Amino acid sequence: MINLKVKVNDVMGNTDHILVEELKNGDEGANGDEGAFRQLVDDYQDKVFNTCISFVKNADDADDLTQEVFIEVFKSINKFRSDAKLSTWIYRITVNKSLEYLRKMKRKKRSAIFNWISKEDQESKLQVPDFDHPGVLAENREKARILFDAIEKLPEKQKIAFTLHKLEDLSYEQIAEIMQKSLSSIESLMHRAKNNLQKELYDYYNS
Repeated sequence: MINLKVKVNDVMGNTDHILVEELKNGDEGANGDEGAFRQLVDDYQDKVFNTCISFVKNADDADDLTQEVFIEVFKSINKFRSDAKLSTWIYRITVNKSLEYLRKMKRKKRSAIFNWISKEDQESKLQVPDFDHPGVLAENREKARILFDAIEKLPEKQKIAFTLHKLEDLSYEQIAEIMQKSLSSIESLMHRAKNNLQKELYDYYNS
């Protein structure tokens, strides 16, 4: 029996290799080939957007980050190693961009809190953004918000592993490549993440 999944992955791998070579050796020299770049965006923009929104929880912010990811891919394509997987490299850039955004927002949030404390006016401009995630039905939005709030409280590496596995449906092996860690490390991160989430959600519903 033919393993169709392997065959599909082989074809995708060959296509990615061709795209990378066209980008590196395109007609526009160091700037790569515009047609190849459009094809790469078409192939990966949904995956990039879905990963971004799983971290930032807002469609507009995820859309902006998606553009930033592909700009970074375009600028850095000549640094891509031919022995690596393109999808893994793009996921890694996507996760890093998302985490950079979250750190920036936390710094802004702390600054806003300090400014609010220093004022007598109790009308703080700091507000929690509306929960906005595609694929979540309106009637399930509150439960999803609670879950995502719990995920947000996880330590960073646990949050990355859990998000990529449970929300993006990546295997432990793929996550290990993206995070540049051993398979056993990913298994440990997932085990701790699940335990922490169970405790967080138990405390929430039983408080």
